[in-house]
Amino acid sequence: MAYPGHPGAGGGYYQGADGQIDADELQRCLSQSGLSGAYKPFNLETCRLMISMLDRDMSGTLGFNEFKELWAVLSGWRQHFMSVDADHSGTVDSQEMQKALASMGFRLSPQAINAITKRYSSHGKITFDDYIACCVKLRALTDSFRRRDAAQQGMVNFQYDDFIQCVMSI
Repeated sequence: MAYPGHPGAGGGYYQGADGQIDADELQRCLSQSGLSGAYKPFNLETCRLMISMLDRDMSGTLGFNEFKELWAVLSGWRQHFMSVDADHSGTVDSQEMQKALASMGFRLSPQAINAITKRYSSHGKITFDDYIACCVKLRALTDSFRRRDAAQQGMVNFQYDDFIQCVMSI
């Protein structure tokens, strides 16, 4: 995969003069890359979420290596989405989403699946863009939880400020 901001990629430079890609540039880059395929382009909020997932220096941007990692993750999630979209409708329903999350290792209650479906669906259907937003948030929240669950007991204590920082950074 050629880096869409790289001169050899056939397109212009998408990153700023500092070699970083912000959410607006990421949205343009991914829209022109064809990664979303037949699905609608990623919205700006999903691009912000994707950046927050890999933005280790908290700059609000992605560098080349972070972008390569994002591209790999997105490609995997796209393949996964296509495999769980049993009727090839371009969306997944609650049952397909439950299967998708279970196959990714998320052990969630029916109530949690219901909450996810309500949050990310329109008329009970989850689009690719919303699927990616959900996966990004679940991955980030799970990583934050695991960092705090040193004993791996499935429980953590959060101070309110720490909780707000965790949730708002995603």
